[in-house]
Amino acid sequence: MLKSVVRAVGAAVRISSASTSTARALPLGCPALRTPSSATTRPFTRSLWMLNSNGASSGYRPKLFSSKVLSPSVSCGCGGLHTEGDKAFGDFLSDEIKEEKKIQKGKTLPKVSGGWEMEMNGTEAKLTRNVSGEKVTVTFNVNNSIPPNFEEEMEQGQQKPAEEEPEIVSTPNFVVEVTKQAAKHSLVFDCHFPEDEVSHGEGEEESDIFAIREVSFQPEGDTDWKETSYTLNTDSLDWALYDHLMDFLADRGVDNTFADELMELSTAMEHQEYIKFLEDLQGFVKCN
Repeated sequence: MLKSVVRAVGAAVRISSASTSTARALPLGCPALRTPSSATTRPFTRSLWMLNSNGASSGYRPKLFSSKVLSPSVSCGCGGLHTEGDKAFGDFLSDEIKEEKKIQKGKTLPKVSGGWEMEMNGTEAKLTRNVSGEKVTVTFNVNNSIPPNFEEEMEQGQQKPAEEEPEIVSTPNFVVEVTKQAAKHSLVFDCHFPEDEVSHGEGEEESDIFAIREVSFQPEGDTDWKETSYTLNTDSLDWALYDHLMDFLADRGVDNTFADELMELSTAMEHQEYIKFLEDLQGFVKCN
């Protein structure tokens, strides 16, 4: 009888201890999230992007993506986790989407002059035109096409009035493929926009705003650049040969005017894709 009493007392003590430790493990509350005030002052907000501008190399993690455990709220029919942090995140995204749509220049993409036909596949665009039996194709992707100029200014603490801040411009790398009817291979140019050539001041001599990085012959219709084909790098190329290559492109409609219009098109595409990403992110967080 005494042994039974001792066992009962011991079991009660263990149950009481387990309840106490469980209560200590529960979170006491969740941190409040604040909407950045900068979203209403910059002409091109990109608040989400700026919060994580330091990248993985610095080890920095913005508070918005904190790994703290938050108290779950009432679950909806989707069966997913919903927290107070999710609600604050969704409200922030709603404000961010409104701000980005305010500065969106138009819902329709600008056209490239010169008879170019465009096809789109997500973030990739393909421009095609025919010139006297030759087929000229220009392909580019808007991913990672925003230069980090304004990001560096923010890191240095250079605050400017909203009306003076430069607009974000997309400057993607692009590939030009020239195909002749009787040829088995296409002449392919890998081009880019050097940062110091994108714009020039008044009175300066106009120069090419894009540059050729590499030139190669590739099998017609192949989407992958074959490393077994000889590739001419222009870094150490004779300037006379380089000028002839640039003239070759210009004769087929790939010149400064085309490059300017390509940047305008790419910028509109990138902004459109960014807004769509925010809307998809909002739907994912809110489980719409």
